[in-house]
Amino acid sequence: VQLQASGGGLVQAGGSLRLSCAVTGSIGRIKSMNWYRQAPGKQRELVATITNGDRTNYADSVKGRFTISRDNAKNTLYLQMNSLKPEDTAVYHCNADLELSRGWGFRNYWGQGTQVTVSS
Repeated sequence: VQLQASGGGLVQAGGSLRLSCAVTGSIGRIKSMNWYRQAPGKQRELVATITNGDRTNYADSVKGRFTISRDNAKNTLYLQMNSLKPEDTAVYHCNADLELSRGWGFRNYWGQGTQVTVSS
């Protein structure tokens, strides 16, 4: 099982990016999915969460600018980032609670990061 994040890049302040995170491999069920970010010299920060019932929650710093969503048919997580600011610069990681097979229990999995750089 892998979580493969993509969509990062360099963008000017005020611009937009859309991150994707595809869950590949044999899985049973997915519960909550999350985006985290970590800037150099800073602690990792939870950016946004979406449950399997599509309830969402956001860090105060991104509310109104970022939108988390998921496509359950494609096992893919998204993060639409608008009105980007230089302080959004970080490596963004996806994260999910997965059950590989019914009854095995849920475990937390991490994807590799994708770099987002916002220039002023």
